[in-house]
Amino acid sequence: MKPNQKIPEPPIIPEQEITPLVQEVLDICTLQKEKIALLQETVQGLKDEIARLKKEKPRPKIKPSNLENNKNDQQRSSNQNNQDETKRPGSEKRSKTQNIQIHHEQNIKPDHIPEGSRFNGYRDFVVQDLIIAPYNTKYHLQEWITPSGKYILGKLPEGAAQGHFGTTLIQYILYQYHHAHVTQPLILEQLQEIGNDLSSGQLNNILIENKEGFHTEKADILTAGLEVSDYVNVDDTGARHAGKNGYCTHIGNELFAWFESTDSKARLNFLNLLRGEHTDYMLTPEAFDYMQAQKLPKKVLSLLEGLEEKTFADEEHWNVALNALGISSSRHIRIATEGALIGSILEHGLNKDLVILSDDAGQFNIFLHALCWIHAERHINKLVGFSEPQRQAVAAVRDEIWTFYRQLKAYKENPTPERKQELEQWFDRLFTTKTCFASLNLALEKIYANKEELLLVLKRPEIPLHNNLSENDIREQVKKRKISGGTRSAKGRQCRDTFASLKKTCRKLGISFWQFLHDRLSGQDQIPLLGDCIRQHRAPG
Repeated sequence: MKPNQKIPEPPIIPEQEITPLVQEVLDICTLQKEKIALLQETVQGLKDEIARLKKEKPRPKIKPSNLENNKNDQQRSSNQNNQDETKRPGSEKRSKTQNIQIHHEQNIKPDHIPEGSRFNGYRDFVVQDLIIAPYNTKYHLQEWITPSGKYILGKLPEGAAQGHFGTTLIQYILYQYHHAHVTQPLILEQLQEIGNDLSSGQLNNILIENKEGFHTEKADILTAGLEVSDYVNVDDTGARHAGKNGYCTHIGNELFAWFESTDSKARLNFLNLLRGEHTDYMLTPEAFDYMQAQKLPKKVLSLLEGLEEKTFADEEHWNVALNALGISSSRHIRIATEGALIGSILEHGLNKDLVILSDDAGQFNIFLHALCWIHAERHINKLVGFSEPQRQAVAAVRDEIWTFYRQLKAYKENPTPERKQELEQWFDRLFTTKTCFASLNLALEKIYANKEELLLVLKRPEIPLHNNLSENDIREQVKKRKISGGTRSAKGRQCRDTFASLKKTCRKLGISFWQFLHDRLSGQDQIPLLGDCIRQHRAPG
């Protein structure tokens, strides 16, 4: 059968003449018809792909007839005129060289100019290239002796005063390591092959030493991001350090990305990260509300409420206060400390209505907590039925969940009280459904238990329905972990977090990371501080 040949229809047989054998033959014919149709589409797709690769003209796309459209002649004429005025596809393409800087120009004459020829101007032809070569400078610093016997020495230019390696070389090394994920041995080999002379120790120092300015700017990213945001996405991943397991936590949204690696992923750790540069502990009304919600015993709660001093400068002073009260249970200490940290965080200006969106990791369940629908649906997606009715039940529930999800997306665009009530009722009906599959029923019950966090979007339509942003951002650390393994020094771990935060935030703000590095290393400071750039925006919502 030819690829485009029409598939013959099976003969029409009266229903009373269809025996079981005939029915089986008809079913086989129908199945074969579907297979042939699929093969025809596959063959035609391959032919089109071959034609594209050979740069041949594709098949003409014949538009359906407009004869049955209820349009008058005037409308057809107007549409035709508009189509004539429309430029051909691709005519709006920009010049590929209109925005590049020209570093060298050269006039070229033809090999032979016949006598009597007239000069007619130039035709420009731009060639883009790259110079990768050592560029070493030797400064002859004049030395003078004054009449009093003192020595006066010429000063190095500002860019050369950082050491024996120039700004561009340091910029290139940082970009290769933190942006392109090139390992230190490969960077060293590359530079040595080009002609630079530096050791592995010097390369390591370039990557981790004297980066205080970058660390300070990274810290301000979180402060600014929390100031202006209505919500943040959070996640964490493994990050080994010094041969031991550790964790890297991500906090961010469409405006910023901030990473911090620590030895723990507990809630205390997350609260310490949200606290930023502050070190104090505060027993505020919000702190006591949290302790009560966490079922801290009334006896311990009354001891803390009876303290005259409600603010403690640092962890040492806080622990002294707990010891003086006789609070020694690890659970009681943890809950009290978490409450005091929450008091400190809110007292230092964190938005009380900040929504924290996570994938249901328990350490992030504080303040206004929202859950990712993608992760919630995975409880259903991983189920495999043991019979056809069970498989059909799973498929039907998944279809309705994603239909409901699409309606939540539509609600975000146009929220109304009436639609909010309808979606709440739909949620109740969907996730209290009883099916023939016991495991599916349990999964639905588990999702229903998180109703408040999954439907927080009905009260706050500006928040996302999923945590994909955080998962995409934290892949930066996952890729680095797979390529380079764990970190060994405290400075190395700090630099990895700092430059990942700076790079991702630059990308979100539309700032070139290459230009950012050059601006900071050269001391030009023409690019505003990233924290200030964040404050000039507002997170979506």
